[in-house]
Amino acid sequence: MRYSIRGPRRGPALLAAAVALVTVAACSDGSSSAPPAGTGAGTTAPTAAPTSAPPPPSPTPKPSPTPTKTYPLSVAPQVVPAVRAHQAARGPGWKPGPDTGVVVAAKDEAALGDEAKLIAGELRVPYRGTAAARPGDVTLALGGGGAAESYTLTVRDGGIRITGPDQAGVFYGTRTLKQSVNATGAMPEGTVTDAPAKPQRGLMVDIARKYFTADWIENRLREMADLKLNQLGLHFSDDQGFRIASDTHPEIVSERHLSKAEVRRIVALAQSLHIQVVPEIDSPGHLGAVIDAHPDLQLVSATGGRPRGTVDISDPAAAKIVDELLREYTGLFPGAYWHLGGDEYVALMAKNPEATYPELARAATAKYGPSGRIQDLATGWLNDRAAVVRPTGKALRAWNDGFFAGGVTSAAPDLQVAYWTGAEIGARTPTSYLSAGRKMINYNDVFLYYILGQPRGQTYPTGRRIYEQWTPLVLRGTTPVPARYDPQILGGSFAVWCDLANAQTEAQVAAGIRMPLTATAQKLWDARQPALSWAAFQSLAAKVRG
Repeated sequence: MRYSIRGPRRGPALLAAAVALVTVAACSDGSSSAPPAGTGAGTTAPTAAPTSAPPPPSPTPKPSPTPTKTYPLSVAPQVVPAVRAHQAARGPGWKPGPDTGVVVAAKDEAALGDEAKLIAGELRVPYRGTAAARPGDVTLALGGGGAAESYTLTVRDGGIRITGPDQAGVFYGTRTLKQSVNATGAMPEGTVTDAPAKPQRGLMVDIARKYFTADWIENRLREMADLKLNQLGLHFSDDQGFRIASDTHPEIVSERHLSKAEVRRIVALAQSLHIQVVPEIDSPGHLGAVIDAHPDLQLVSATGGRPRGTVDISDPAAAKIVDELLREYTGLFPGAYWHLGGDEYVALMAKNPEATYPELARAATAKYGPSGRIQDLATGWLNDRAAVVRPTGKALRAWNDGFFAGGVTSAAPDLQVAYWTGAEIGARTPTSYLSAGRKMINYNDVFLYYILGQPRGQTYPTGRRIYEQWTPLVLRGTTPVPARYDPQILGGSFAVWCDLANAQTEAQVAAGIRMPLTATAQKLWDARQPALSWAAFQSLAAKVRG
């Protein structure tokens, strides 16, 4: 095609402009800027005006790649209790999406299927069994080293993998995931490596003095599980009531009580949440409900006094009925622990036990010789009850004021010390047990006792005080024992006691213990100084519960 140029001749510059216009026109309809068909090799191109050749067009710039998105280093997930270690990474993290599911390793479906279904329901995503993991999925698997109840949670390439050496560890990994999503909607990139500082982490409830419904107890179990607590103590026999149905001695059972079917339901839920139920039939004190039905078992002082709830431990009939109850209930509670009680035996709280209870004094010398005392008779009672439960394989514990030094006999060496107070007559310092090699569980009454009605000048414990001042080493009062004894302290338990049963409703108790129990869980999982302030911890605790 030849263009006729009117007007003064403008030379090469005008020709170049014309060529450019042709090029633009050719490209404007989406065609290539290459020469049209017929002008390639072997074809003679039209002759341009007799001027010098125009400069070649500028090369088309190559497209530059889209910049890769960069992420700041992640921070540890916001959960309670806080994770022990988090390896930060750069990445988008994880959040549940429309294609998210939960899967388990094929070899682990029988072991982890329940845990997988639970977290899937909580995240509102499907459980897909042993299907291959897809992008965005949560995978659960057993494996790896580490201590019992430990877990590793890795967020990478848009997915999550939770592993642990046992079911409990994997379960706790799912609790961390659930809480992080509740708090922030996501789980941060990187790897969590987590494990508890203490193997025994509990809540104990006095269901003897106050009747609590099975539903209330089950709600506490769910709350405990999310806090990674693993023991629920049930103190179900005391002076004011006996709260579980009995086949061997129905006459001692209170009108309002838990049926055995309800107890089995509670135990089953606890097992599914990796919580052990620790029953306690307290003796030889705190047996008022038994004595009400069997007044002949009552201890009587030299002056005719009849101390409430105290059986005559020299009477074989008292031992017989307690042993029958122990045998009955060890079958109902299949867990690994049993609490024998042993506290506040009134005969040993007298200034002169032998003079106040001469019948017991005579029984002690008859059994243990001239040097035998009432404390030996009480120690023998504790050992005999332990012998009844021991064949079940359960680990045994008793309150610290049920252990006595200086007698001709001593408590069996396998009995763990549930240390609660130094205020009672006969109570010994924590180090006296520790230096003898005893293992202990911390129930410190200064920090961990929630006593309904606040009798005798007691005040309700606060979460802040536990969070800021208590550790498992603080067994008595406010002073910690030396750190070298830390391995012997197996853990601790927050305790609800119902001395004035009507002082609070079930709902008030649940609300009252909420933050103290949360703080206890934090310090049993990791006794180090927490990173968050108390105010920040409170705020986070509200978020993680969803």
